Formats: sequence, structure tokens, C-alpha cells
Amino acid sequence: MPENKEQDEVQATTDTQENTEEQVQEQEPVIELTHEEQLEKEVIELKDKHLRMFAEFENFKKRTAKERMDLYRNAGLEFFESMLPILDDFDRASKHRETTKETEEMAKGMDLIHSKLTGILDQKGLKPMDSSVGKAFNTDFHEAITQIPAPSKKMIGKVIDETEKGYLLNDKVIRYAKVVVGK
Repeated sequence: MPENKEQDEVQATTDTQENTEEQVQEQEPVIELTHEEQLEKEVIELKDKHLRMFAEFENFKKRTAKERMDLYRNAGLEFFESMLPILDDFDRASKHRETTKETEEMAKGMDLIHSKLTGILDQKGLKPMDSSVGKAFNTDFHEAITQIPAPSKKMIGKVIDETEKGYLLNDKVIRYAKVVVGK
């Protein structure tokens, strides 16, 4: 019998809990939305989501545009930093030129600065084109500034003189060699 008494108490407790839950459910009005109201709610949520995504995309575009501008602005920074020592050398040579009369010493200094400059430009990928004198005129590498009578028949259509060197940057022509062509 003591077991039945415990079972009766457990049964009474669960009945009380069920009655309490029913009363709470009866007290809280359950709001059921119509199909149209559910769709309107979904539309509002989707519009909000769309607006937030649009704003995020606009911020992304602004941020990438700013980063791109910074990249362009600072693209040559490394190159210019490497050129500053050469500029300093030219400044020192200029000051030294005013105080000295020795031209041989000045010539050595200028040769040293020139070799330093060509070394840095070579590191950055800039290379002068080989001399074109005596070679056939090639529009991929040469710009003819004038034509003169050829000194011999085999020099017709060939480069007779080079007035300005051409340069390649990473194997791409950035300045054509200015040449005189024989006709």
C-alpha cells in the first residue's frame, strides 16, 4: 500500500502540472497569422536582409577603392627609395665640382654614379637594348627618325646610326631605339 500511496501522489502532481499548463495556454492568446500576414512578415525580413547586404556591398566597394588608390599611390615607393642614394651621390658630386679643378677625379666619380644607377635599374628589370647599328630595321624595337642614303648596297634597310638607346622593362619595350635607316 505504501507504493500505491506514492503512485497516487505522483499522479496527482502530474495532473496538477497538466492543469496548470492548460490554464497558461488558455490565458495566453495564441496569435495565428494568416497566410498573407506571414508573407508580409517574410517580405519585410527579406527587404531588411537585402538592405543590409546592399550596405555591406557598398562599404566593400568603398574600402577596395581606397585600398586600390593607396596601392597606386605607393606603387613606385620602393623604386624611389632605391634611387635616393644616387640622388645623394649627384648632390655630393655637384658640391665637389665647385671646389675641385681635377677633371679626371670628377670623371671617375661620374662613372661610379652611372654604374650604380645602371645596377639599380638592372635590378628593377630595366635593360638597355643592344646596339642596333648594322642590323636590319625592326619596327618592334626601332623608331626611324630619318632615312639617309646608304654608304653601301648591303646597308640599305639597315640601321646606320642610333641616336637614342632603346630600353626594355621585364622584356617589354618601354622606349624604342631612335635610329637612322639607310635607303
